[in-house]
Amino acid sequence: MALNIKVGDTLPEGKFSYVPFTPELEDHTACGVPTQLSTNEWKGKKVVLFSVPGAFTPTCHANHLPPYIQKYDEFKAKGVDVIAVVAANDPFVMSGWGRFQGLKDKILALSDADAAWSASLGLSLDLTARGLGVRTNRYAMIIDDLVVKYVEVEAAPGVTVSGADAVLAKL
Repeated sequence: MALNIKVGDTLPEGKFSYVPFTPELEDHTACGVPTQLSTNEWKGKKVVLFSVPGAFTPTCHANHLPPYIQKYDEFKAKGVDVIAVVAANDPFVMSGWGRFQGLKDKILALSDADAAWSASLGLSLDLTARGLGVRTNRYAMIIDDLVVKYVEVEAAPGVTVSGADAVLAKL
């Protein structure tokens, strides 16, 4: 699939479901209520958006998300208003993963259902042969006032160009 987004492009609107963090979610029997977020809400903001193929999957869970949490203050010091991770998992799974990882309200855990938005940008990944269906690819973007300033997709398994260190270096 060809990449349909590049540096300098205006980010096409995406709508994601997510469960906003509330103190009630500290009780792990609570599920929260999904709400919608439009990327248009990021107008005037600097956003780091990174994508993983799946919550709780080995590389995503152990190597991709944790450095973003650990370096949260460094992102904020560089003027980042919003950090968001996106995956094709449903909003309840993303919320559960976020709570397990301790995201609270620092990093938004967004659901790109069926990888629809990512696919429209050429950023989906077909893992049907591995029993996982169509997923979001492993990628990262820096978006400033809805303009793409950085977009990179992992060419091979692992975390390099979409990782926290690579993105921090581009801010």
